[in-house]
Amino acid sequence: MNRLAIFDCDGTLVDSGATIHAALRDTFAQHGLDVPPPSVSRRVIGLSLIEAMAALVPEATAEQHDRLAEDYKLAFQKLRADGMVEEPLFDGVIDLLDALEADGWMLAVATGKSDRGLKHCLDEHGLHARFVSLQTADRHPSKPHPSMVDQAMADAGASPETTIVVGDTSFDMAMALAARATGIGAGWGYHDVRELIDAGAVAVADTPRDVLSLVREHAHG
Repeated sequence: MNRLAIFDCDGTLVDSGATIHAALRDTFAQHGLDVPPPSVSRRVIGLSLIEAMAALVPEATAEQHDRLAEDYKLAFQKLRADGMVEEPLFDGVIDLLDALEADGWMLAVATGKSDRGLKHCLDEHGLHARFVSLQTADRHPSKPHPSMVDQAMADAGASPETTIVVGDTSFDMAMALAARATGIGAGWGYHDVRELIDAGAVAVADTPRDVLSLVREHAHG
């Protein structure tokens, strides 16, 4: 079976927290809601939008969660049109992708972003063609449901035993566990180490470059 490394996007490949919070701020202000501080908004990064809104505003109705999610999309699109979206790659990500490919790993993405948002992000960094499978919230249940990992494995011809998931949130690690893949925590992202371990990570890397040694240890048992 092929070996597959699946990456989360926000908080793992790119540092998009500030832009996500800005879009949330504009959306909540539009609805007359108290704007959550960054320490709170970053807790839901990785979830699909409706689930994120439900977590941030649990007292709202399902219809209101849908409206907040749609308005968030519009707010993010406006930020992009105004040239205010910042999604820089974390230092060391390119080196990690290069090294994994050199070791024979296929690459994929599983993200709470939309198809449109992921394409913008990857195209900005010239990465789109490097991934054999791109799975988003447009076509799957929210993390931690294993659907995105299952489809990426099917696309790549990989099995759970030959698949790793690299992500920065407990949602990513729980998704990997549900798919019977191996979860490696991205300790440079938005959830802390203990949360990642408790959710099923076999190990947590401090930096993108540290992932490679963990992957090689996993590949050799």
